[in-house]
Amino acid sequence: MADKRDYYEVLGLTKGASDDEIKKAFRKMAMKYHPDKNPGDKEAEEKFKEVNEAYAILSDPEKKSKYDQFGHAGVDPNGMGGFGDGGFGGFEDIFDMFGSAFGGGFGGFGGGQGRRNNGPRKGSDIQKSMTISFDEAYFGTKKQIKLTKYVKCSNCDGTGAAPGTSKKTCSRCGGTGEIRTTKNTPFGAFQSVSPCPDCNGTGQVNESPCPDCGGTGRKRDTVTISVNIPAGVDNDSIIPIRGQGEPGINGGPDGDLYIVLNVKPHEMFERRGTDLWLEIPISFNQAALGDEIVVPTMEEKVSYKIPAGTQPGTVFRLKGKGVKSVRNGRKGDLYVKVTLEIPTKLNKKQKKAIEEMGKAVTDECYSKKSGFLDSIKEFFS
Repeated sequence: MADKRDYYEVLGLTKGASDDEIKKAFRKMAMKYHPDKNPGDKEAEEKFKEVNEAYAILSDPEKKSKYDQFGHAGVDPNGMGGFGDGGFGGFEDIFDMFGSAFGGGFGGFGGGQGRRNNGPRKGSDIQKSMTISFDEAYFGTKKQIKLTKYVKCSNCDGTGAAPGTSKKTCSRCGGTGEIRTTKNTPFGAFQSVSPCPDCNGTGQVNESPCPDCGGTGRKRDTVTISVNIPAGVDNDSIIPIRGQGEPGINGGPDGDLYIVLNVKPHEMFERRGTDLWLEIPISFNQAALGDEIVVPTMEEKVSYKIPAGTQPGTVFRLKGKGVKSVRNGRKGDLYVKVTLEIPTKLNKKQKKAIEEMGKAVTDECYSKKSGFLDSIKEFFS
């Protein structure tokens, strides 16, 4: 765990960052190091995996809480050595390190082989952006996406060896993938370890490479993947699809695919968390006398009675008419803000009617206006 960077540092944040700050930082860093923008750049690929790992922890409230308390020891995303996992991989690493430095004196711990770089390794993760409509985010949907990526070679079933053949154990390193060299010094015998040059550290020699994949066990192909998008997702929501990343190495599990969502805005509704906001224009007579208006929601039309004397900017709440929470399934609310619309196209008869109304509805009928006029009189008296 000691070689892992702080997850907040990975995303360029400080401890205590908000959920929104974590989301924005992740999106920025993921786009910066995305493999499509950095083809063939191994360093960028590693940073991309590091950013995904950091976000997977900090975006989960429970894991974030454990990480804030215990650091990497509390939330090992690979299931190796975190609290409650019962793992002791870290101790084995320490003994392996000392075993190499002092001539293998501690090699008996964990099997005596030390760490082998030819073991199974998980494949790389992939990130893919997807744009969906507001309605699709609200109701949920199922999408099909096409993705060009490395897949397991079907001709050799991912082994890299031509059909009917198999890889052989490297005779030089005996299948360990490592060459150990011992040097005697005044301070004792020191042992250095380097990858075997004959098998490139894999421990196996491929004498008959698969003609389809050239012995790599994988090749690029365009695949179609189904994505189930739950109701309530929002901008920057991430949908993990396990096992749809790059193929694993040496029999390791396949990587994961992370779908980052971009939701188009709605023409009427504005989303704030799980709440929706809507502006509805009303006329003067509706505001003054009260009226029953029709309020659209994402699922139906509902009637709402506006009380007499409603002021412009008044906000009404319709409980449970918002967006479903992805986390707990509860729905937010719909907030309706009424705005007063002043007529702009009037004929002579209509203008005359408004003038007559103005004479009948005097300043005393307006609480704010009459109070303001009294304040002016008092100010200048």
